[in-house]
Amino acid sequence: MVEGTECTLSKFVDDTKVGGVADTPEGCAAKQQDMDKLESCVVRNLMKFNKGKCRVLHLGRNNPIQWYRLGADLLESSLVERDFRVLVDNEHTISQQCALVAKKANGLLGCIKKSVASRSREVILPLYSDLVRPHPEYYVQFWDSQFKKDKKVLDRLQQRATKMIKGLEHLSYEERLRDLGLFSLLKRRLRRDLTKAYKYLKGRCQEHGVRLFSVAPGDRTRGNEHKPEHRKFHLNMRKHFFTLMVTEHWNKLPGEVVESPSLEIFKTRLDVFSSRLF
Repeated sequence: MVEGTECTLSKFVDDTKVGGVADTPEGCAAKQQDMDKLESCVVRNLMKFNKGKCRVLHLGRNNPIQWYRLGADLLESSLVERDFRVLVDNEHTISQQCALVAKKANGLLGCIKKSVASRSREVILPLYSDLVRPHPEYYVQFWDSQFKKDKKVLDRLQQRATKMIKGLEHLSYEERLRDLGLFSLLKRRLRRDLTKAYKYLKGRCQEHGVRLFSVAPGDRTRGNEHKPEHRKFHLNMRKHFFTLMVTEHWNKLPGEVVESPSLEIFKTRLDVFSSRLF
């Protein structure tokens, strides 16, 4: 299927996605040609696409909203689509995904509360960690929440779960986290992002980090000497991309954390410093 196509083609089991920039008439025509090649490929192999499930998701402020066809059928345009159980809308706000995740996770917490008699930490904490927390953290590298209201909705899941544990009901959320040795979901996401940034800037993925980050010269920075520069973009949604979100927090790290000789040492030093990040 890949032969002869210019677009980005993503395949997973029986799922096929065609993507690419189409901001000119020529770009739109190229995408249609790729669609025609894909249709010809499946016809030659005596197969067929389920065209009833095929949709076009237009992204970008100046998108020409081109109509595309697969064979003789025009494909419908969509404002939001599900991708590996993640809702992706044309504005990349991810608020719908946060609401969906919170609803599912709260339902599981309700089931645990009704069906489990014990309220000990030895029972509630493993159930929460194994059954509930994976939902707000599933595929989070792709759909991480952007707005404060969405982050509060997700973090409220852990607040509710820790309050179910006997003996901790009277404590504040921060005190419950310290007693249980947990991070807030917000801090867990930030720790994950900073760990990934370390891999790109100092670890085994530096060859890819060169394309993602532009590091300021050491004589122009205070603190650590590996500070990525902030880039300017016209689109508001770019503010929420990983490379921009993590830069601000990475640049606040002291040199002793950034200069860690290994990833494991970096994580240890980061955990010590993390209480000062908020």
